[in-house]
Amino acid sequence: MSAYIENEFGLIKIDDQVIATIASDAAMKCYGVVGLVNASASESIINLLSKESLSEGIVLKIEDNSLNIDVSVILEFGVKIAVVCQNIIETIKFQVEHETGIRVNEINVIVRDIRLQDQEVKNVNNRW
Repeated sequence: MSAYIENEFGLIKIDDQVIATIASDAAMKCYGVVGLVNASASESIINLLSKESLSEGIVLKIEDNSLNIDVSVILEFGVKIAVVCQNIIETIKFQVEHETGIRVNEINVIVRDIRLQDQEVKNVNNRW
């Protein structure tokens, strides 16, 4: 499925893989996002996607030349989920509309997991 833009010079076809790549890149730049997960993966097995397959965490539905986007994410433990999800929605909407010119109708963020970031614990001796 592809999106089309028609102008006086002809027809521009934008493949859904291109749109998914733009959306996944925008999501990964948001604070609190650890990674994207394959939206079609089994609920019992959640694997963090490598950079080569990030667009698999994005599901696009193109209707009447507007987009509905589902994003499956893993968030960092301790972040405010609602705030991070709102940031993801705003960032993806801006990037996709800015880079493609196609209107984004709806973005759904599905939080699949919360993960602890690898943190180094330091032993600090306080002297009073």
